[in-house]
Amino acid sequence: MRVLLCAVRPALSVPQPVRRSLVGRAATLALAALAYASSADAAAGDYAVKRKFVIGGEGGWDYLTYDESAHRLFVSRGTHVQVVDPDKGTVVGDIADTPGVHGIALAQDLGKGFISNGRDNSVTVFDLKTLETLARIRTGGENPGFIAYDPVSQRVFAFNGRSHSASVVDPVGMKLITTIALDGKPESAVTDGKGIIFVNIEDKNEITALDAANAVVVSTRPVAGCEEPAALAMDRERRRLFVGCQNKMLAVLDADSGKRVAALPIGAGVDASAFDPGTKLAFSSQDDGTLTVIEERGADSYAVVQNVITQKGARTLALNPRNHDIYLITAEFDAVPAKGQQRARRVLKPGTFTLIVVGTGK
Repeated sequence: MRVLLCAVRPALSVPQPVRRSLVGRAATLALAALAYASSADAAAGDYAVKRKFVIGGEGGWDYLTYDESAHRLFVSRGTHVQVVDPDKGTVVGDIADTPGVHGIALAQDLGKGFISNGRDNSVTVFDLKTLETLARIRTGGENPGFIAYDPVSQRVFAFNGRSHSASVVDPVGMKLITTIALDGKPESAVTDGKGIIFVNIEDKNEITALDAANAVVVSTRPVAGCEEPAALAMDRERRRLFVGCQNKMLAVLDADSGKRVAALPIGAGVDASAFDPGTKLAFSSQDDGTLTVIEERGADSYAVVQNVITQKGARTLALNPRNHDIYLITAEFDAVPAKGQQRARRVLKPGTFTLIVVGTGK
């Protein structure tokens, strides 16, 4: 009985006002935590289509690149590159003679842009201010697709899908430096800000790391559970890679070890991803007309917070890191029976090419 009284007595000795104060503080802290969590979830989950602009123009499309310094979009259109004002949806420029264009890379420190021309195995160099073509560089590879500029080494990398290689270009001298052999078909790539470039190897389900300055392969690792890695983005601060896979999964990898730390469900037909360091959100765009929004809650903690309905075919994207808008492109299609094939092929309806702006409305 004494033991029981001794155990209870300290609690009974706490003055009533103090007890009420402690309870009140605990309740206040709990409510504050709940309010913070709710506001964070709301901020991460209120993306929607803000505007659609029918900008027209000829040709299909592949990648688009946002120019933050001039607030404009570079959009690949088959044989030319449209330059678009994303606020007005108007075409403010056009770079012609880019046969089989896939991607556009920008070197703001050099005042130059670079376009991969898949059909004639070349890279077009243009002036960022005037959009004037400065040079055409032969890549030494076949079907250059994704193209990236590494500001640390000041080199441009064009990834050749058909010849399984990366062409390294000197952007100052505007000439080919060398070609790096890869383990398979490269798809998209991302720079880490420290001189390393990561690239998806689509047909081998791998990620390859390149030392940009020395133009050599550092490592090649499998991506666990990923089929046909297509999209790639990076959180440079936490060293996390976001890999969009064709089996409707976005894998999050430790960039240094290659270990998978998370796997998130996404839609069908992923082709691009992005990470916004300002909001700690990752985005994945799919051909089925969905944009998946993923919240980074820690280096190894991620959750899908939203799937925005965009428009079928809107499989590629670009991020505006200032206002956090996402830009996507697509068009309307007709189904045309294909000879000797069971499935009809999609044919773009003339005049329906569209820019979609997704944001929070804030």
